[in-house]
Order: sequence, then structure tokens, then C-alpha cells
Amino acid sequence: MKKIVNISVLLLVLSSALQSCNDDFVNTKPLNEIPDETTWSDAALSEAFVTEIYNGFGVGGFYEQEMASMTDEALFTHPNRGINTVTESRSNPADQGYIMDTYEYGRMYSRIRAANIAIKNLVEPKFDKGKANKLLGEAYFFRAYYHQQLLRFYGGVPFVKNVSRLTDNDFMVSRNTYEECVNAIVSDLDSASLLLKTATFIKGRVSETAALALKSRVLLYAASDLHDASKAKAKSTLLAGYTNPEYLMYTSGNQTERWTKAKNAAKEVLNHSEFAYKLDLSAAESSDNGTANYMALSLGGGSKSADASAIKDLILGRFFIDAKDERGGWVGRDNGPNGYHNWAGNTPIQLLIDDYETQSGQRFDWSNATMAANPYQNRDPRLKATVLYDGADWKPRTADVKTRDPYNQIQTGQYEIINGQGQKTIQFGLDTRKSPIEDWNGSRTGYYIRKFTDPDPAMEDQNTRQRIPWPLFRYTEAVLNYVEACIELGEDVEAKTWLNKIRFRAGMPAITETGSALKSRYRNERRIELAYEEHRFFDARRWMIASETLGRKANIINITGTLKDGKKVTIYKYDPSNYTYKYVVSNIDPGIENRSWDDKMYFTSIHRDEINRNTKLIQNPGY
Repeated sequence: MKKIVNISVLLLVLSSALQSCNDDFVNTKPLNEIPDETTWSDAALSEAFVTEIYNGFGVGGFYEQEMASMTDEALFTHPNRGINTVTESRSNPADQGYIMDTYEYGRMYSRIRAANIAIKNLVEPKFDKGKANKLLGEAYFFRAYYHQQLLRFYGGVPFVKNVSRLTDNDFMVSRNTYEECVNAIVSDLDSASLLLKTATFIKGRVSETAALALKSRVLLYAASDLHDASKAKAKSTLLAGYTNPEYLMYTSGNQTERWTKAKNAAKEVLNHSEFAYKLDLSAAESSDNGTANYMALSLGGGSKSADASAIKDLILGRFFIDAKDERGGWVGRDNGPNGYHNWAGNTPIQLLIDDYETQSGQRFDWSNATMAANPYQNRDPRLKATVLYDGADWKPRTADVKTRDPYNQIQTGQYEIINGQGQKTIQFGLDTRKSPIEDWNGSRTGYYIRKFTDPDPAMEDQNTRQRIPWPLFRYTEAVLNYVEACIELGEDVEAKTWLNKIRFRAGMPAITETGSALKSRYRNERRIELAYEEHRFFDARRWMIASETLGRKANIINITGTLKDGKKVTIYKYDPSNYTYKYVVSNIDPGIENRSWDDKMYFTSIHRDEINRNTKLIQNPGY
């Protein structure tokens, strides 16, 4: 096995022309203005240094361009920002397309370098050992976390353990194998969890449970088909022909043993039941309670409009404060309806909407006339908490719009009304691209994301920053990890027991299937429960189902409301007693986005500048 190498991360940082994160976690005097011996002899300065490494979290997933829009969850409304390069499989080493800061090669290595500096100086501390051990545990977590971000995006990368200097001669280094990276990450997380075992839990800071949650995620991915040579090569001719499969997958060993490790790691998290939120139910909640529970989870204790105790589920979150104008506070503005003066950045596509079951647990079917006539009625209660659809109740309209919609409902269709001359005319919804309100910011899909947006009526999303945290790790994710590993190991009864805990909380009936049918139901459950949390991008890849999921054309809903005989409406309101509604699904205009899948997209390319600077780096397949 190849030794984990030393590498000059400083050179990697310089080569990538990095900029420091704008969303500072703390404001401190630059530590390079303080001598090293002073920094690492002082507990407060050492803590400030380690705390700064949190900046690598960015604003979590709360960027204007979200990863969801590179999956079958959403469409980015405003083209030509690099997302199409990914969704249309046009990514290449010279033009990779959009990559969020939290996965960018050089930025991650800059954080790894900082973690290595902290580890080097905290192993033998010059102040209180208890305090130092907590900081050391955080540093080990960071080194594991930022390597994990690279690993799941690029495959095996140079795993950096030491801080090298410009005078060193080991700048040209090879990638470590996928297996070596996994082992090194797990080792760091074992160290982190041990060092943090007795630390007091503080929201927003790394804990023992966070280290265990990351370990669960890493081992779940490692056990998946994409990273097993026999499975991956059988499913992809491109991967089968790659001459260095060790960078992307296990080329030896036993996949069942890896699933067992994944199961055990997830169970370690589940043992921390203090993070469980309403997972002790013996039957399904009511629909209203299911919606309220899911909304509370997505708001993470950041809104007075939901059960604050749902924050228990949040093992590690990226929190936001009033003191700074951070992007994470503008989620409602970035994604909300144009009829509320928002930007509609990432909007749900019909493919996701259709995967929400009926409340009785049936698959939604457009060929069923009853379902098609009322597609948003009697659905999984999580749909109402996740998506704003036509007719959904929402916040009060702003003063300049409220006379057009005194009922405060989402309008994404076109409707007949009676005008001032007593004639029927067509009125386009206020939240469409033909709205009189900022039509350029209207949804192209007929939907808006509700999840993560504070529903407090006093929160005007275009004017007020919200306080909803981004969920880096949830207890629920670990439950789902455990379920998946149990299914892969043939332990269906145990899998259903835990999967139904999540469904009961959401107001959904128990799953009873076994075998491959259970696996299919589980995958859909994970898709729904973790929607818009950056899981789908990786799940579809590691399950190797991207060609039939992510590769599908993005689709939309077209809605018309026709007045029933004798009905006279002058100010529109969603009302089936006045209107007959028609719902028609169609694909997005290919001129806006024309999705396709190429197996090279299982992994992102290493940028050509990195390859040119470090000639020992081997490129990923297909590039």
C-alpha cells in the first residue's frame, strides 16, 4: 500500500489562485501577524485559529446556485452560469462548469493545510490539555471532512497529512487510491470522536457525534456500487476501460464487509438517541402533523413558526447571525416567487413532484384520472412542506401587490377572470414569467422551493435575512444510512423498522415490501426526506442510476383554470368550486437546458491547470 504522502498545500493553494471565504465565521486579526509560538501557547489564539477553519463550510448549501439544480430535483432559472455545462455533460478539464466553493479543489486544500497546522501544534500542547484536545479533535474532523468533500467529487486525491514548505522537493505527488483515502479519513474521524467524547455539545461546532456521522457517510459511500470494481465495471463501459480504477473504487476486498462496516458506523450514530426527533411513534401521524414535523426539521429551530425542539435532529449545522450579511440568510429571496419580489433561483421540477407518493402510500400516476385532476391533494405531507405549488397558501403579499392577490396564494398558472367590461379574459399568475411583477424572475417550472424558507408572515424574504441553519449532518441521515446498509445485507425486517420510524413522523403509512422492492421504496424515501440537502447529486451516482435519473430532461407543469358555467370571478383565487383546472406536463425548452448523461460525469475532472502543475496527477476517465 502506498504511503500517505507529504505535499506542499501552499503550492496547491497558490496554483488555484484561491480567495478566502467571504462568509467569515469569526472576525479576528490575521493570525499570520502573530508569531507561531505565541498562537500555539495561548488557548484563546489557538481556538481562534481552529475556529477560522469552519469558514470552509461556506454557507453550507445556501448559495444562489444550488447543487439541487444539477440533479433531478430542480432547475436553475437563470442560464449561462455553468450549471448547464454539468447537466448537459459538457464538463471538461478546461471548463468544468459550476462547482460550489465547498467542493472546489484548491479551496479544500487550503482548509486541509490549516487543519494540518493545528494538528501539528496541538498534539503536544503548551496550554491546558483538555482544551487543547477539544481543538485537536476539531482539527482531525476538519482534515477528514475536507478530504471527504474532494473524495466524493473527484475520487482519490493526494491525502495531505503534513505541512510542507516552499523549500521541499515533494510538490509532484500522485493521487492516493480511493481505499487509502477512505482509510485515512476514517482514522482521523476515530481520533476526532475519541478526543471530543467528553466535550460539551455546542450547536454549530463539531462534536463526537458529528465525527461519527461523517464516518457513517464515508463508509456508506465506500460500500456503494460505484466504488466496487466488479459492480462499477459491469455497469459502465467507460469505467471498465479506465486504466487506474484504484483511484475511484476498491479493486479488491469484499463489498459485503464494507456494507457491514457502513451499518456498524451508522448504528454508532443511532446510539446517540438524544438527537432523535419524534422517531418513537408506533403509527403514522396525521397529515397536518406530518407536514408540521417535516417543516420543523427543515427550519432547524431557526423560526418561531415551528417546533424548536426539532433542532435535536441537527447534529452539525451552519448557523447564521444578524451581525453579518451572509448569503445563507437570503434563501427565501434567492428561491422565492417573483410575485413576492424574489428571484426564483432554483425551482422544483416535475420529476421530483411525481415521486411524492399519495398519502396512502401509492405511486402517483398521471394516467389515474382522479390523481391527475387534483395532483396536489392527498399527497405525502412532506410535499406541502417542501414545495410551493399553484394554489398553496403563503405569506401576505407586499403592499404594492396585495390588491392583486388579497388571498395570499401561489399563482403559477393562467386563469379566466371577468374583467371590468364583464368579459372573460386570461390572467397570468403573479408568480409566472408573464406576471406584471418582475416577470424575468418567474419560475420556469411552475413551482418554488418552500423548504428552508422561514414561513413567518413578518419575514419579507427580499428585505429580511432569516436564521435557518444549513444541515451538514442530521440524525435522520444516519438512520437512512443504517436502513440502506441493512437492506444491502438482507436484513429487511430491521431496515423496515427504522425506515417506518421516519415515515410515521412524516404522516406516511408503513412500508411492507421486501428485497428489491424494498430497496426501491427506500431510495425514493431517501430522495424525499433529504430533498435539497445535496444528497441526490451523490446518491444517484453511487447507486449508478444517474443515466435514468439525472440524465432525464427537466420537466415542468402548465396549469390553466377555466371558469365553470355561471361563475364570475374578478379577483382570482384558487377555488375548484369556481374553476376547472387542467394540468399538463411538458419538458423544458431545450434552448434553456437540454440535459443528458455521460458516464464521465460520475466523477468531476481535475482541472487542466492542476494537471499541468503536478504532472503526477492522473486524470479521471472520459476527460
